[in-house]
Order: sequence, then C-alpha cells, then structure tokens
Amino acid sequence: MKGGGGGGGGGAVSVTTGKRRWRSLVIGVLFLVILSMLVPLAFLLGLHNGFHSPNPNPNGYVPVHKTSIVSDLKIYDKYENSETFNHAENYRSTRINDLVKKLAPNISKNSKIAGTVAATGRGGVDENENCELKFGSYCLWRREHREEMKDTMVKKLKDQLFVARAYYPSIAKLPSQDKLTRALRQNIQEVERVLSESATDVDLPPGIEKKIQRMEAAITKAKSVPVDCSNVDKKFRQILDMTNDEANFHMKQSAFLYQLAVQTMPKSLHCLSMRLTVEYFKSPSVVMELSQADRFSDPSLHHYVIFSTNVLASSVVINSTVLCARESKNQVFHVLTDGQNYFAMKLWFFRNTFKEATVQVLNIEQLNLESHDKAILIHMFLPVEYRVSLLNVDGPSIHSKMQYISVFSHLHYLLPEIFQSLTKVVVLDDDVVVQKDLSALWDINMGGKVNGAVQSCSVSLGQLKSYLGENSYDKNSCAWMSGLNIVDLARWRELDLTKTYQRLVSMGEESKEAVALRGSLLTFQDLVYALDGVWALSGLGHDYGLNIEAIKKAAVLHYNGHMKPWLELGIPRYKKFWKKFLNQEDQLLNERNGNVYLVSRKSGIEFPGGEYRS
Repeated sequence: MKGGGGGGGGGAVSVTTGKRRWRSLVIGVLFLVILSMLVPLAFLLGLHNGFHSPNPNPNGYVPVHKTSIVSDLKIYDKYENSETFNHAENYRSTRINDLVKKLAPNISKNSKIAGTVAATGRGGVDENENCELKFGSYCLWRREHREEMKDTMVKKLKDQLFVARAYYPSIAKLPSQDKLTRALRQNIQEVERVLSESATDVDLPPGIEKKIQRMEAAITKAKSVPVDCSNVDKKFRQILDMTNDEANFHMKQSAFLYQLAVQTMPKSLHCLSMRLTVEYFKSPSVVMELSQADRFSDPSLHHYVIFSTNVLASSVVINSTVLCARESKNQVFHVLTDGQNYFAMKLWFFRNTFKEATVQVLNIEQLNLESHDKAILIHMFLPVEYRVSLLNVDGPSIHSKMQYISVFSHLHYLLPEIFQSLTKVVVLDDDVVVQKDLSALWDINMGGKVNGAVQSCSVSLGQLKSYLGENSYDKNSCAWMSGLNIVDLARWRELDLTKTYQRLVSMGEESKEAVALRGSLLTFQDLVYALDGVWALSGLGHDYGLNIEAIKKAAVLHYNGHMKPWLELGIPRYKKFWKKFLNQEDQLLNERNGNVYLVSRKSGIEFPGGEYRS
C-alpha cells in the first residue's frame, strides 16, 4: 500500500511540474507576441528618427511624416515640468534645423530665396511672414513672383476719391462743417480733373504729392466728425455697386473687343481676294465684260445695287436672290466696290454664273464724280451701322436693350447720278440673305415716297436728339433701316434729295459717321414708305433670342451687328441660313485657303442673351 501511495504521490508531482513548464512556454510566447507588436509601434511613433541613416538619400530628400511632429510634441510635454526642458527644446530645434538644411536646396533650387531659407533654418521666407515648408507652397511662390505695383499714385488717388465721395454727403448736411465741406468738394473736383487727364503715374502733373496730402488731411478730419454711420454706409454701398457694374461692363467689353479684333478680319478672306486678283492678271486673256451693256441701263428690268468689299458676302446675296426668284432673266445686279477688290470681284463673277441673271462690277474710284470729294466717298461708301442702347423701365427694375441701326453711306446719295438711265432700284446690303422672291417689290406703289424700308419703331427720332440736333422733325417718327430698300430714283431727282443730304452733313463738326446718321434720317423725313415687317428681319448679327419660325418666314435676313455669318464670331444657330447659299463648288473655296470659310469652329466667347455694349 505504501508503495502504491508513493507511486501516486510521484505522479502528482510530475503533473504539477509539467503544468508549470507549459505555463512558462505560454508566457514566453505571449511575451514574444507582445514584443513583436511593440517594435513596429515604436517605429510608427517616430522613435527611429533618433537614429540617423549612414547612407542618406542621394537626392537629398528626407521623408517628413506627421507622426514625427507628434513625437516631438510628446517629448516637449514629457520634459515641460522637468529639469531637462531646455535640453529637449535644443534637441527639437537641432532636428528641425537639420531637416530644413536638407530640404531647402531642393525646394528652392531655382529660387532667389533659397539662401534665406537655408540660413534662417525656419519655415518663413523673411522675418515678417511665415510660410508653410512644403513643395508647392503658395506663400513661397508668391514671394518669388511678387511684382511691384504699378501706378501706385493713381490707385491711391482713386481710393481717396472713393472715400471722400462717401463722406461728403454726410458732412455737407452739417451746418457747422462748412469749411470742411468746401475743402472736401474742392479736393474731390481736383482729383476728378487729374484722373480724367491721367491714367498712369507718368501722366500725373507736378505737385501731385501735395494734392494727395491735402485730400488725406480732409478725409482724416471728415472721419473724426461724428456723423450718421448709416448714411456713410449707404453711400459706400452705392459707390461699390456702381463700381461693380462698371467693372462688369469693362470686362464684357474687353472680352468682346478682343474677340472682335482677333477675328473680324480673317486672313482667309483677305487671301481669297488676293488670290483672285493674281488669277485675274495671270489669265491668258483679260476678262472682258459680257456683251450685255444694254441690260445694265434697261429700266424695264429689275436692278439690284450692292455696296461691298467682301467677295463671298456679295456672292451669297446675289446667289440667294437668284435661287429664290421665279425667273432670273430679268435680274441685273450692280456690285460697287473699291479699287483694291475690283479685279477680284470681276474675276469671281466671271467664273461663277447665277442662272440667267447679269452681274456688273463697278469701281467707285473710276466713276465720273469730279464734283465730289472722292476721298470721302471711298472712306464712307459702305452702309453705316450704329449701336443704340435702350433703357426700359419696368417697375422697380431697369432693363437695357441693344438695337443696331444701319443707314445709307455718302455714296448711296449719288445713286441717281451713277445710274442716270434707271428709275427704280432695290438696294441690298452685303450682310443679307434672301429667302423669297423679291419681284413683288417692283409692283408696290409707294405713293410719292422715295425710300421703301422696314422701320425700327423701337427707336424713335426723338431718342436720337443728341445726334440729330434741333432740326425740325417729328420726334415720334420711327427710324428706318437699310438692308432692303426700294429707291425711286425718278422721285429722288425731282426733289433733289442729294443736295438736301449735302446740306445736312455740312452742318456741325462731328465725325463722318455721325453726320451720315443725321443726314440719312433727316433727308428722307416724311419720304419713307414703311414696308411690312415680313419683308426683312434684322438682328441676326447681334441678337441671340430671335425666333426660328420668324426667321424662316422672313423674305430677307439682315445680319446687322458685329457677328457677321462669315466670321467665327457669328452666331452659330444663324450661320446655316447664310452658308446654304455659299457656292462651295468653286475651286478656290475647295483649296486650303478658301476652306477656312466652310469650317465652323466655336468662337470661345459667348454672351448670354447677346448683351454687350461699347
């Protein structure tokens, strides 16, 4: 029994020993697992930054981690209340300086401020500005590309004028501040006069510094006077709104004028005219007029007159008129152009036929007009367009609407002299497209009127008083439009309207365009026969909001405005009505130069609703 008991006791001891061994192994394994987790954690916390790599990056880049900053902050907190605080701060500063010295040469490799960054060892560029130390920092870029402000004196004068105008109404209401009111008013007037004559600092008159000082002193005194702040605030807001409106206007104007300057004179158009001129003189035989001189002076035929320097535009006008006519054998077109484009026009209309219609090209420089100033005629022989801005007051809101008025030029008033054998002609501008037969125009009885035209009653003569002067005319009369006009030459000669026009344009010293407007609108006073609106629709050169159905119903489409259909600037949705009458079978148009007209590329700048001013 004892032996058995002893054997049982020994087995219990061995079991206990085995359990202890397994427990030690488990603890050891857990320790290793915990240790394996602590080592990566230590590196993640940035402790490895205390050991410097013996082989740094050859490019000099040192990875900067957000965790390293956290580590530094922990070190700072750890020693903040201990005796080793200064040691920890020096340690942190040394590490940052080393980091900056490694980063600075690469960040500002081509920068003028690289030496400053490396020398100071700080994230700032100078003592007054702290910049974030990283690639692509806007602060560093701004310091590197900073430009000196130009015309600082002019800008300062404008700022002073802005503030003085805001305070002046409130100061002027105070009876006790008469002296300050006079000083502000005088300074405002002086600064306004200076700014009206000077746009840059170079243009400023001598002694401008004293004016700036006097204005500054007046503004300082005005600010010290107790006034109603609400009045000053209202005035500031009013001036700010006016300034914003002016800035928006100039922004739209500059964008439009830039686009217009780039694309108003396409090189391809000029090249086509030159190419035709060269081809004209290279021809084996000189292009002769067809033996149809009798048709040019036959008053029984339908004569159309076109003033143009644009080969393609005049060609589209003739082609559309002929294709839409029931019969073309009684149609005669007279194209008047200048000497520069005469030979190109002549060759083009010799190469291209328009059914049975006859085309005559005339050079205005070779016309027998000795009694008139040829220089003026050549300068002003195309129809003149005027842009009018109309303000419509609709309750509290004011809407601005733009309208183009096109009138005859100086040369139009010599039509009775140029075509002495004709009694009636239809004058077409070169920016129109004909969509219906115009033969019915010759059957209209104008009842003694001279000019049959579509009227624009949205613009009355009274609204153009500044251009028309104090002449006797009906202020409520509507302005008439060129583009499609029936002219009774016999009645014109009877009333001697050419002499009336010359008398009107000789009054005043305005520009040639201004006198042309006054002369055209007043010469035909009470002599305009109003055509029905379906005969012609205008606005396709500036108005984006025209109804497509109205466009399809109109007999003539007038592209008045700057956005002509042969330009990239033209309104895309209206170009198709013009392009379908373009003779695309001509060899010159199929070549590289001419093909530019047939490609419609987006202009890049579009104005919502067509609203722009000049």
